[in-house]
Amino acid sequence: MKKVMTSVAAALMVALAFTGCQKKSGDKSSKVKLEMYYYKQENQEGLKTIIKAFEKENPNIAINLLIIPNDADSAMSARAAQGELPALLQMQSYSRVREYAERGYLVDLTDKECMKDVLPSALPAVTYNDKQYAMPMDFAGIGIIYNKDLFDKYNLQAPTTYRELEKVCRTLKQNDVVPFAGLLKENWSVGHFITMVHTALLDEKNISVEKFVEDMNAGKSSYGVVDTAKLFSILDFYRSNMNSNASEMDGGNQQQSFAKGESAMMVQGLWAYVDALKLNANLNAGFIPFPVYNDASKNKMYADVDSTFAVSAQASKEEQDAAIKFLEFLASEKGSKLWVSEYKLTHSFRGGDFSTLGTPYDDLMKSVAEKGSNPWAFSQYPSEVFEDACKNGAQQYIMQKKTAKDVISNIDALWASSTNK
Repeated sequence: MKKVMTSVAAALMVALAFTGCQKKSGDKSSKVKLEMYYYKQENQEGLKTIIKAFEKENPNIAINLLIIPNDADSAMSARAAQGELPALLQMQSYSRVREYAERGYLVDLTDKECMKDVLPSALPAVTYNDKQYAMPMDFAGIGIIYNKDLFDKYNLQAPTTYRELEKVCRTLKQNDVVPFAGLLKENWSVGHFITMVHTALLDEKNISVEKFVEDMNAGKSSYGVVDTAKLFSILDFYRSNMNSNASEMDGGNQQQSFAKGESAMMVQGLWAYVDALKLNANLNAGFIPFPVYNDASKNKMYADVDSTFAVSAQASKEEQDAAIKFLEFLASEKGSKLWVSEYKLTHSFRGGDFSTLGTPYDDLMKSVAEKGSNPWAFSQYPSEVFEDACKNGAQQYIMQKKTAKDVISNIDALWASSTNK
């Protein structure tokens, strides 16, 4: 009887084991599920297409998307403090990567396969203590996107100096065309603008961005080290040449104004050009540096590595391995081509072909090749300085709610407090 019971028990165990194997192999819950945080909302469908292609090649991995386009820093910081960062993180370059790496939040990617074809010039944007903690993705520029057809209609040339820009704006206004499509309802665009002009003005003082940031971190300098009269007069000029209701305009309103031909220019990154094209497929646009100087040779694109992808050190080893597989896919020939064709942005890998993206992208690359570029200094500021003092300060100044002196003082004070924590 005992032998019979033993045999029955053995048979049941085999059956249960077999059933368990069947359940495990066919159960969708056996997939590695990753959460990906991202902030670039301009082409969400493109990112979804890329993820679907990855999941097709890796059926045991599923990626769920989490977008926080505004005030993402506080949300991610709160999750990091709880040890619950998403496994995949789309991050801005320089400061954000360094801050997270310093706190031990990110996986070291230095020797990973995904980094082997990254352009050497893109590595500083993701480096902390001589190691790379994120994979640089798109190389982007902020400048003037202009309507070529409107410029041709009024016999205008793309301005190469500040004086020429002033003349262009006068001609446009005389013909009832708004020079610059406004975007003042949100603070991020004018945050980019003030740091773009400030960075260009550092050159006038023979101060590199690296030296400026180093001195600010050491408490040895001020945001007012540049010609602040010129800095804020350019902000005044910018506001005076926007739509009358610019304070009510968000990014979507800006792109509509530009796409409809109501405005001839917009100071933006090329992500805005992609959205404007969706509103007007026949848009004929070009891209030039915002000319701060009257010496054309000194006016350069504000261009650098924009977004990066990192892997959370708070994720499990299984999740980290799966996340790195996604980065390897993005860095592959197939993945990088999908990034260009679907996400509509450049990337930071060797051998990229961006001809399908349109003339403004060609203009960006040609300008950078001919003149070089000014780095995205705001990405090297302490995050809270850019988020709270630069963005809000520029917006409040343009809205005449804060003086130039107050803006500089606030930036200096917040920078000092952020580096003395």
